[in-house]
Amino acid sequence: MRGNKGETRKRFNQKPDGIHKETVRILADPVSWLGDETPVDIANKHPEDQLKLQDGSRVAVIGGGPAGSLFTAFLLRTTGQLGIDIKVDIFEPRDFDYCGPAGCNHCGGVVSESLVQILGAEGFVIPDEIVQRGIDSYVMHMDVGSIEIATPLQEKRIAAVYRGNGPRNSELSQISGFDRHLLLRATAAGATHHRQMVTEVMLDEARPRLRCADGSEVTYDLLVVASGINSTLLRIIEESGCGFTRPQGLKSFVCEFRLGKTFIEHTIGASMHVFLLDIKRLQFAAIIPKGDFVTLVMLGENLDEELVETFINTEEVKSCFPAGQVPVNICQCFPRLNEVHARRPYDDRLIFIGDAGVARLYKDGIGSAYRTAKAAANCAALHGISRGDFKRHYWRSCRSIVFDNAIGRLVFAFCHVIQKVQFLRRGVLRMTQLEQDTPGATPHMSSVLWDVFSGSAPYREVLLRTLHPEFIGRLLWNLLMGILRRPVPQPKELPIP
Repeated sequence: MRGNKGETRKRFNQKPDGIHKETVRILADPVSWLGDETPVDIANKHPEDQLKLQDGSRVAVIGGGPAGSLFTAFLLRTTGQLGIDIKVDIFEPRDFDYCGPAGCNHCGGVVSESLVQILGAEGFVIPDEIVQRGIDSYVMHMDVGSIEIATPLQEKRIAAVYRGNGPRNSELSQISGFDRHLLLRATAAGATHHRQMVTEVMLDEARPRLRCADGSEVTYDLLVVASGINSTLLRIIEESGCGFTRPQGLKSFVCEFRLGKTFIEHTIGASMHVFLLDIKRLQFAAIIPKGDFVTLVMLGENLDEELVETFINTEEVKSCFPAGQVPVNICQCFPRLNEVHARRPYDDRLIFIGDAGVARLYKDGIGSAYRTAKAAANCAALHGISRGDFKRHYWRSCRSIVFDNAIGRLVFAFCHVIQKVQFLRRGVLRMTQLEQDTPGATPHMSSVLWDVFSGSAPYREVLLRTLHPEFIGRLLWNLLMGILRRPVPQPKELPIP
């Protein structure tokens, strides 16, 4: 990103404003971040905050995934209600109608039932053909045993979807992509989709100017970056000196196996299979059924082919495949997921949303894309597009995600300890088994595991449930029984009247 000299360079070379601190400070005093400036104080202190969208304003959105498409739809709807006529261009080079890498966008997509309902209330009804499989339960695999965990509440069901149009050799499956659906909704609202790759961002009299791969250049009043963190464009903008620091990512592995509906129906079923195995560098792994295919998703430290091979050669994984053998996958990639949010994901006429800015830790990326997209659109339409506007109105909405992610790190740290200590795995398995086998039992551990695996609840809510005295008491008892290797008592059969 290159700017004109003078005031623009001076502004871009300012140091970040210190909002982003370590996780300890976030946990210690999250409320103090809200600030107490009145609108009058803000107007007097920030005279530059007069940047507004008006009739004829042009907005560029880089990225046609959930964040970019939802932002566009929200912005056009709100400005339309305000009587402001603007033009929005979406730059998305991928072809979501193509099966395979050209339309690839993280095949391991899941959407919670609550998010489906929220999107429906917003007017984004997800067609039935988008959902490849409704997930009714989780099967947790450990070396000490496996247990199926049914959904604790009907509204906590999740749906497996393809973000793009599916993996290689999936043409005959007639897959409909989630991202394609949202992009079509955005264009139907009035946006223009350009299948162009943006290669450079510059400044033209303090306005962002984009250069595309074909050499064309266009100047806009507002630039919204909704690309994934794997985009090289984030590095280019970071090196411009505008104060933005791109998110830090964790390497993941995603691949597809074509097993056929019949095998999946009788073996995998309507369950997501998750694995808590004591494998060095492995943090999380799951198998998700989708039509004729299953998606394998792995997260790990310095994840590489060696770790993938170690994982798929375990007995727990091989038992999920035909004849106990893992076939050759038909499509694979090593994308990075947002692990640490961006530093100051905004500036005058510039804002970063979704994975490019702030995303939920490991889970519910589509949900955080919805929240950040709506917050950014409301700020731009109702308040303004200056750095101060985005700081006060957009970043305030992002803080809850940042704070929750800090708690999420504690939750996943505890899960990692369970993976490493066998008696803890036996205790967790025993407690979960008792809850599933006992009619009317309060599903303390089952609901915690469900929400950790699915992302259906905020991490702070999950943590608070683990601090409940009954949860702690039951866990300690089952850990003791796990140490003593006591079997799980079988449920008593009721007498036949």
